[in-house]
Amino acid sequence: MKTHIELGSPNGSQPGPANRRAHNRLRAFFRAGDEGSALVEIALIMGPLLAIITAICTFAIAFNNQLTLTQAVGSGAQYLQLIRTSTTDPCADTLTAIEAAAPTLKAASINITVTMNGVTPTQTGNSCSGGQTNLVAGQPITVYATYPCVLSIMPLGYGTQFLSNCQLQAKVTEYEY
Repeated sequence: MKTHIELGSPNGSQPGPANRRAHNRLRAFFRAGDEGSALVEIALIMGPLLAIITAICTFAIAFNNQLTLTQAVGSGAQYLQLIRTSTTDPCADTLTAIEAAAPTLKAASINITVTMNGVTPTQTGNSCSGGQTNLVAGQPITVYATYPCVLSIMPLGYGTQFLSNCQLQAKVTEYEY
């Protein structure tokens, strides 16, 4: 005995009631089980997607801090060139100019080294009182600064977190003309 399901009549008209039921059952069979698949797909993708978005934002903040530090060090070196004849503590004055140019950075975390006339004076913290003797007209001034950063990405598992400590650096040499 052969079973034959006819979905339409030979003359192209709509199927009869028996064929319509078979057609609906066949269509229901092929569509069965897909009600929760979108939720499962979202659950599988959401973790890695959030980790990638967090990583992008974290690197963007670090990159912004790097740009801010570089611009501030340039401002500090220019300021030191301007006050070279009137300063008694070139390192502290340069640090003050850098802190003013980088208000988004934590001032206590910025460390600088100033090289004047090829000599790096002995520093106590960020102060080099007496270093102004190295400020010779026509000689370059190099300001080097570091700033810590922490790259933190969303927890990857159950409580584990990717952390990376890094050190942002900026070095600017300013020439007197």
